[in-house]
Amino acid sequence: MEISFTSVAVVAAVAVVAPLALGLTGLRLPSIVLEILLGILVGPQLLGWASRDEPVQVLSIVGLAFLLLLAGLEVDYDRFRGRLLRLTALGYVLSFGIALVVGLALKAGDLVRSPLLVAIVLSATGLGIILPILKDAGETSTPFGQVVIAGASIAEVVPIVLLSLFFSGKGGIGAGAVLLTAFGVFVLAAGAAIFAAEHSMRVSVTFMKLQDTTAEIRVRSAFLLLIVFVVLASKFGLEAILGAFLAGATLKLLDRDDAMTHTFFRRKLEAVGFGVFVPFFFVATGLRLDVDTLFASGSALARVPIFLGALLLIRGLPALLYRPLAERREQVLAGGLLQATSLSFLIVAGQLGVDLDLVSSVNYTALVAAGLLSVIVFPLVALSLLRRSPQEQSAVANATVTMEG
Repeated sequence: MEISFTSVAVVAAVAVVAPLALGLTGLRLPSIVLEILLGILVGPQLLGWASRDEPVQVLSIVGLAFLLLLAGLEVDYDRFRGRLLRLTALGYVLSFGIALVVGLALKAGDLVRSPLLVAIVLSATGLGIILPILKDAGETSTPFGQVVIAGASIAEVVPIVLLSLFFSGKGGIGAGAVLLTAFGVFVLAAGAAIFAAEHSMRVSVTFMKLQDTTAEIRVRSAFLLLIVFVVLASKFGLEAILGAFLAGATLKLLDRDDAMTHTFFRRKLEAVGFGVFVPFFFVATGLRLDVDTLFASGSALARVPIFLGALLLIRGLPALLYRPLAERREQVLAGGLLQATSLSFLIVAGQLGVDLDLVSSVNYTALVAAGLLSVIVFPLVALSLLRRSPQEQSAVANATVTMEG
């Protein structure tokens, strides 16, 4: 059978055009949003230049795996301790409780089939989206910025685990817990092996020799770890995304000597992931979205603001718990908006729901549309709130100097 790479070429072109267009126009919009929108444009429903054929699907799956690997690398696990852990854990428990109530209400309105799946989906936060925003606002080192990052980290990790636990499709929650435990034991064993290898002088010296040659041994090893974890997660009957995320988490927890031996290792992984594979996942998502169904009726379109409001309620309201660590009210509002920002997990978990016949194609498209709006609107408003505070501080400081003078 002859395999065509025409769609791959179109998707690759979109992956270049999207960030370039944003850079030239100065639009403050996450690139992934434009990648999905352009995927819809070039897909079968509009221009018909590309389809989600086999080559695109394979690259899209690898892109998803890399996205979750990088998400696992993004989480700062050292933050999970003391008061910060208690506040953020309580925040997520509150989020999930609200999400279950919302899920039951949506089921009562005959809008969803599985309240639990909806609760898991809507309780997630896009850490990879909000972290750059907090960095740009200079909030990552503040107590409030740290609690928002920690809360978003929990809301990225826990939904992935819950999704594997309840929807692995292997004999219910009991069997899922056993499989999850068994896979956890394997992850610990793999981590111990990596730790031992890192502390072997001979292996360490060899890695240092090969890491910046054409061998790129650290990047190749990371890719091997990713693929092995994904394959074994699937073999254990768990979601592949859990394996991908845990591969990143394992690297983050064990590979800590970035000042001495591999300063650019993380940057190389991001270059491979975001530069090559991850855009295929987002553009392919646009190719797959059934926007015709969404616009076919008013009731279908009305589900978008419902899901968007649910995101804001479920993830935004618990930010009130972080008030003791905030210097001003604007930070709390910004934190709530940032925590309500989610897209990648909506796409992944929503597609799983479609595959399990628990989410209709209309609801899936509405969920992704709501996620797109959350990524467009919430960070922009949050950034304006966060940027207002330094200006006010500067004005107060100037006024104080004037009065003293």
